[in-house]
This record gives sequence, C-alpha cells and structure tokens, in this order.
Amino acid sequence: MLRWTLHKKVETHPSNSVLVIRMLVKELEKSDAIPNSLYQRVYDCLKKLQILPLPYSTVALSNLRNIKMEMTTPGALYQRRVIAEQNLKNEHFILREKVFVFADPSVFSGPLEAAVRADLETTSQIVDTRMHERTVVLHTLQTGLGTACQSSTLAQALEALGDCAVQKYFQELVVAVEQSIEHGAADHMTYMNRLQHIYTDILTASKGVTTQVDYSSVYSTVMPTPEIHFLLWNNEEELWNALADFVLGYGPNPGTEEEEKEKRDSVQSVDSGIEKDLKDLDLDDKQELPATNPLTVFTRKPVLKNMRPIDKLTVMRERIEASARSHTARVVVMGDDRVLGRLAKAYHDIQQRESKRLFLTKKLNLQLYYIPVTDDEPVLSSAGCPCQAEGKLSVASLLGRVDPWYDSNINSLGAVIPKLTDMHSNHNEASEQNLFLLDTLSYYLRCGRQPVNLRLYSVKRDIVRGMAPITCGVVITAESATETAGQDYLTVRFDSINPGYSTEIRIQNISIRTLEQRTFTVCLDKDSRRTFNDVQRIEISPCLDPGYSIQSNGNEHNVALSKYLNKVLSLPINTFTGISS
Repeated sequence: MLRWTLHKKVETHPSNSVLVIRMLVKELEKSDAIPNSLYQRVYDCLKKLQILPLPYSTVALSNLRNIKMEMTTPGALYQRRVIAEQNLKNEHFILREKVFVFADPSVFSGPLEAAVRADLETTSQIVDTRMHERTVVLHTLQTGLGTACQSSTLAQALEALGDCAVQKYFQELVVAVEQSIEHGAADHMTYMNRLQHIYTDILTASKGVTTQVDYSSVYSTVMPTPEIHFLLWNNEEELWNALADFVLGYGPNPGTEEEEKEKRDSVQSVDSGIEKDLKDLDLDDKQELPATNPLTVFTRKPVLKNMRPIDKLTVMRERIEASARSHTARVVVMGDDRVLGRLAKAYHDIQQRESKRLFLTKKLNLQLYYIPVTDDEPVLSSAGCPCQAEGKLSVASLLGRVDPWYDSNINSLGAVIPKLTDMHSNHNEASEQNLFLLDTLSYYLRCGRQPVNLRLYSVKRDIVRGMAPITCGVVITAESATETAGQDYLTVRFDSINPGYSTEIRIQNISIRTLEQRTFTVCLDKDSRRTFNDVQRIEISPCLDPGYSIQSNGNEHNVALSKYLNKVLSLPINTFTGISS
C-alpha cells in the first residue's frame, strides 16, 4: 500500500517529491539516457548479495538475470511480460499466463463480491490485442534506441498504421528480441541495428500522416494489468477444472465453432457418463485411456462445457503431449484460514492425481498467492487464549512476520477490501480504489515469486453414534519452521473446565481418543463447514506427498537416496522474500 501510495502521490503531485526528483535528475544529467553504468552499479551490488543465505541470494540472483537480460536486450522484460499476460499470439515466445482469483463465498457476500468482481474484471471486458501490440512496439523501440527514437512521432505513426501492419512489426520485434536473448551479448549490435531498421520502416510507411513535432524523449507506455478471472470458490474440484480448461484452451490451432462439435463427436469414450468414472480412471495406473486420432487435436478445439469427463481427460492428455507450450497459472485465493484449508485440500487432490499420471504439471507451472480477507471483527488477545489474537488470519500473520514487505503490501490490502462496498457508493473513491486493488494485485503477481512452504497435516477420524459428548476442549495449531528452530511441529493445548488441569504440549504427530463412552466434535481449519460430530478418535500427522514413492525392490541405492527426499507435502504460498534459513 505504501509503494502504491508513493507512486500515485508522485504522479499526482510532483511537488511533494522535489528531493527525489532532484536526486534522479542529477543521475540522469550524466547521460542523455538511462546509462548502462547505472545498470552496472546495481548489477555489481546484487552480485555481492550472492554470499548471503536464502532467500536474499535467491532474490538477488533473480534480479541479476533480469538486469543482465535488459542490458543485453533492452525492452525484453517488458515485451515478454505483456505477451505472456495478454496472450499475444506469436511463434517465438510461447509462454502463456492466466490469473485466477478464487474467493471464499463465506467472506465475500453479495455486495462485496460484486464490488471486487467489478474492480478486478474491468480490464477483462475490453481486450484490444492491437493496442497491446502497439504498446509493445513503442516501448521496445524507444527503450532500445533511446534518444534516437522520436517517441511521439513513432506513437502517431503506429496509430496511423493498419492492424495488419502493426502485427507485422510486432512479430518482427518478437523475433529480434528472442534471437538477441538466445545469442547473448555477442548479438547486441545486430539487435540494435534491427531495431533501427524496424523504426525506420514504420516512419516510412506512415510518412505524411504524423503532424506534431516531437518534443519529448519518452512516451508513456504503462504496462497493462493482466487479465483476471474472478470466481466464488464453492467446491475444491473447481480449481482442477479451471486449470484443465486453461491447458485445453490454448491448443496449437483452435478451430471454429463448427469444428468444435466435430471434435467432441470424434473422441471415443468407454465411460458410462457418470462423474465417478473419471476418478476411477484417473487414479488407476493399470487402465489405459481410449485411443483417439492425434491429428484432430491439432485442428479442432473441443467444447469444454459439453464434454464428458473422460473425453476432457483424453483430449487434455493429447493436447499436452502434442503441444510445446508452457503455461503458468497464477492462482490467488482470497479469504481467511478457512480458504487456505480448502486450498490445501484441493492442492493435495491435484498432487494425488498427478502422482498417478502426469497431466497438468507436465506443462503447467502452478503459482499460489494468498490475500487475507475476513468477515470477523478483530478479537483482543488474552494470555489464556493466544490463538484468539489472530482470529482467522493466523497464516496471514505468519506470512507477515516472515516477510515484512508482504505484511505492508498484502496484509494491508486485505484490510481495505472489506470496505470496497462502501467506497463504491462514491464514484471518485471507487475509481481510485479500483486502481489500487488492480495495481497492488499486479505488483504481487509480478514480484511475489519466492514461496513460503507451509507444511500440511492429514487428519484421520473415527466416528461413532449414540455416545455422550465430552466438555473439555483441545486446540491444535501447526507451528511453521520459519519461526522455530528449523522444525515444524504441532502445538496442542488442552483446555479443561478446571483451569488447573489445562496444559500445552508440542509434538510432531498426535492421536487423541476417548477412553469412556464419550465423543467429541472436530472442526478443521476454523471452518464451521468442516465440523464433524460424534468423533471418538483422531490422528493428526504430517501429510505425505502423494508423488513420493521409492520402489526399492531390493535396490539399496534407492533406499539410501530416499532419506534425502522430502516426504511431506507443503503448500507453497508466494511472497516477496520467501523463507530465510
């Protein structure tokens, strides 16, 4: 929030940042453009951070790679980011990204859901591909050529050109950038010459159209916000379906509507049309998927909504195997600890499916983000009930302590979101808040790339009927290794009617059962929707990664190797710095 506020204040009231501007001017006066020496100074500074422990060295290395790429190929980072986020078609940079925001319906009531949806999906309703291509061409040329590029004149020329011409120059720039990245610093002069050639061609093609004299050195090319898909998360299965549809929706050559029905009819199926058949087939290694004609995958796009589960699974497998595309799905969950419990369950289910037969993870890079929002009022802390201090935002509090930048940007964002409904009653405030929400989310998605791995725990329970309930309480919370001596554990607090018998222990796993004819109630992830009555026994232990399996068969090498592998499944939530060791 502070970063966004500073940015907007400088943009709206430059006089508030006179000192900052003076410092920047002194640096820029040393050269006609942003000098490579400035890049080099930052590069040398980051290189020194490589001796530091994680996560500092990881963050430094990531920025070093970006700076090196930008020094060798000016404009490459911007171009790649816009192409991936806006899904601009080309044959040389084929990475694609999609942003899904899953909101907990128990937190996002009708008015709040409508307000957040309106703010986040504003850019999704108007998609102008040619406008994005013009912006990429303009930014790349003026970044690469510097003062040799007449930015305003170039902008007028691009506006005057037809869509076909803009697309032609956009494709030429993509080729130039990707070849420069591939060849490295040795190809820098060739890259600059190609930029100059494209720039000259654009001005020549639009000769006589531009009228204004170019007095500015840089024309504003603000990076567009990514396309965001907002969904109320009612079922864990919706995450898998969204990811599967994303992979299927970007085949090599999606066809027309007439061809879609043809594709659906061409896929042979052996299931009964019952949803359960998908799960049975998906989790059984011995069963084989029905054969289909692989050529149809390249020429037709299936109608996903009308396809039977087994048909969708078949097409998805063939599409992934046939396509060389790489996809990144950025999944943002909004809610409190309850939505993270749902995410953990859905993430485990995905890993379980993938452990049997790779589909999504073979080509899909899944990145998880968390924006804490709750409908609960703040609860004052007390010495006897430590977990009440954090209420239903205990994980958000943990992430904020691990990463102060996450705390100041994302936790503060979560505090503002519940007020969106009231802010939308004032149009001016709504417009400003819309920018704040989109800008901060975009910043989080682009810069929050270091995960905090939260260990997951499995809960097994035995339920019996007709027994009397007990009255004492047990609160079990997971303590992350980020705040302990490098080890995860469970904190178990036994609350008795008699305070003198209350106690607390720390343990790796635990089994609790009643010795008498009594039962108790279990509530998982502080979610009343996941409450189980008449429980006589529960077992809580670290959740094993479904993909972890060592087939020893007498092979001592595999047995010895297994002790170095992580057996426990963790939920990776992206922050700005990640975990420090």
